[in-house]
Amino acid sequence: NHSLESGFIDNDLKLCCYTDHQIFERYHKFHIRESFASKEVLTIKQLNDLCIGDFVSHIDHGIGRFAGMEIIDNNGKQQEAIRLIYQNDDILYVSIHSLHRISKYSGKDGVEPSLNKLGSNAWNKLKTKAKSRVKDIARDLIKLYAERKACIGFQFMPDTYMQTELEASFIYEDTPDQIKATSDVKADMESESPMDRLVCGDVGFGKTEIAIRAAFKAVADSKQVAVLVPTTILALQHFKTFSDRLAEFPATVDYLNRFKSAAQQKETLNNLKEGKVDILIGTHRLISKDVEFKNLGLLIIDEEQKFGVSAKEKLKQIKANVDTLTLTATPIPRTLQFSMMGARDLSIINTPPPNRYPVQTELRSFNRDVISEAILFEINRGGQVFFVHNRVQNILDIKSMLMKFVPGIRIGVGHGQLEGHQLEKVMLDFIEGKTDVLLATTIIESGLDISNANTIIINDAQNFGLADLHQLRGRVGRSNKKAFCYLLAPPLASLPSESQKRLRAINEFSDLGSGFNISLRDLDIRGAGNLLGGEQSGFISEIGYEMFHKILDEAVQELKESEFGDVFPTQSIGRFVKDCVIESDLEILLPSEYIDSSTERISLYTELDNVQEETALQAFTERLIDRFGPIPKSAADLLNTVRLRWIARELGFEKIVLRNKTLIGYFIGDQESTYFQSDKFMQLLKFVQVNQSRCKLKETANKLLLNIRDVNTVNSALDMLRKMQECI
Repeated sequence: NHSLESGFIDNDLKLCCYTDHQIFERYHKFHIRESFASKEVLTIKQLNDLCIGDFVSHIDHGIGRFAGMEIIDNNGKQQEAIRLIYQNDDILYVSIHSLHRISKYSGKDGVEPSLNKLGSNAWNKLKTKAKSRVKDIARDLIKLYAERKACIGFQFMPDTYMQTELEASFIYEDTPDQIKATSDVKADMESESPMDRLVCGDVGFGKTEIAIRAAFKAVADSKQVAVLVPTTILALQHFKTFSDRLAEFPATVDYLNRFKSAAQQKETLNNLKEGKVDILIGTHRLISKDVEFKNLGLLIIDEEQKFGVSAKEKLKQIKANVDTLTLTATPIPRTLQFSMMGARDLSIINTPPPNRYPVQTELRSFNRDVISEAILFEINRGGQVFFVHNRVQNILDIKSMLMKFVPGIRIGVGHGQLEGHQLEKVMLDFIEGKTDVLLATTIIESGLDISNANTIIINDAQNFGLADLHQLRGRVGRSNKKAFCYLLAPPLASLPSESQKRLRAINEFSDLGSGFNISLRDLDIRGAGNLLGGEQSGFISEIGYEMFHKILDEAVQELKESEFGDVFPTQSIGRFVKDCVIESDLEILLPSEYIDSSTERISLYTELDNVQEETALQAFTERLIDRFGPIPKSAADLLNTVRLRWIARELGFEKIVLRNKTLIGYFIGDQESTYFQSDKFMQLLKFVQVNQSRCKLKETANKLLLNIRDVNTVNSALDMLRKMQECI
């Protein structure tokens, strides 16, 4: 059931056959193996595999050093735990049921954190301090979110037939993530609250198409659209893309940048005020006081992290009651942080478009043969080349050198100091194929989409940041041709260690969609310093980036439940306990004869410990059987303890102890908790009264306990808790 790549001629029958994609001028959709995404992609789990000697941070005890797995004998039963070493060589064993409480420490690379002392209060103080700082920041964001949700914005009407036609005219097949992101954006636009959605996707994964569809939806409802971009060149590129896509539709597209003369700018602004311009594309010139829209309905911001603080403040004022769509390719900017906190809506585009190949990345030194071969190979197959040299002072010397290396090539030179019309001509000549090589500074970094350019040569690559290199590499490989990226740098041994790591990382992660992995590595190399601005950076290096995330999640959840309960009503109902700890003397583990690699076992324990729903647990079980065969009893019990923890948490237990054929449930420690006045607790008391022969309530050290006798297996504990759940 495969489609043909192209048509054919049958000379005997004198018959000419065309495929549908040739007739409709669309790209041929390649067959993608469905299983690829889940099984072969490099996961964060593999990136974070723990090695002996690594630093880890435990949410209750602080930073320690990982010392491997250990089998512990508990009343003749074997159990497995992780061994951590703290200050003064103190040892802490972490149960495999509590792995979600530890995480690998990521701080600034090369800077060792100091180990915490077990039993001291220093870690708790640091955590409390960090949490209160985080709450201050999160509080402002949630307030903004609450104001936006309470605000009544413009409710766009459902899609028109023209919207359907526009989407059908897209020459590529939509990826599943693109379809999902498009429908999310439309749903937001059709709701009465103003939209604030972040679409996060790797370079070249089709974010612009989503923006075009959203823009046209707004225009179809007689609203104007502002598209804000970081660079003059990108404004020109977007103007070309939007104009081409909307050429057959009733939408007027214009742009505003420094290439236009004062008279042209004035004319554009007058047309805008009168409502004659539907979509205006421009740099931060768009948020100047003299730019007046007749009826602005949608604001699209491309690469928000490239704008300065003052621009963002102005944007905040505009965004208050206008639908806003933000596009970004840099995978973990602050904006993404706060989307993950739930302070704004998020769509992630992970799937690359069909018929895309990874860009082949090579580390080379500056060498005549390397450069001339790369350029000639590309030109001979009908393509064009980007040559990035980020110094305007000697860019013309590089031009004459390239002309010596490859005589007869046509070279265009582009940089930010050129006059507007000159730069525009250079770009248009390259886009139209009048030049073979575009020699430019990093002004080509953002969003430039020239499908015929499939080789990029980056000179002095050691001077670029990791995200910049990833963005630059994303300028090529945007069609179905194999693309090449050459990083020219001095021999690695002569470079500082940070530069070496950056170049190795960009070389290592050349797969499609590897932006997320790159950003993680970038975080490791540079440290997570500027995550919340200068003053908070100390906290992150002290507690580690992953732990910071956990504290961030906790802080946000607490704010949602306390101060903002009315904004997030569904969040604050039903769950009184965030986490339940399980202790047991039963043999609950993945036996070493079932999975012999301890690294693999840790990975699986950690993954299992973070599973939060039944379907994910089923999928995990199927994967285990698929990889290692039928599940032994101790592993089946391990899977059931996850279910046990979920139900116990719902019932209001902070801790479950399964020992000596008895199940002990520890209720919430906070005696002031509203849990003890809830229906849930009252129903549990009734259950205890009905089952007095086995159940007994008991109070010790200001804690309320429930003892249940004759519980000698994980399954019987699970049955008991399920009966309680049914009563409630």
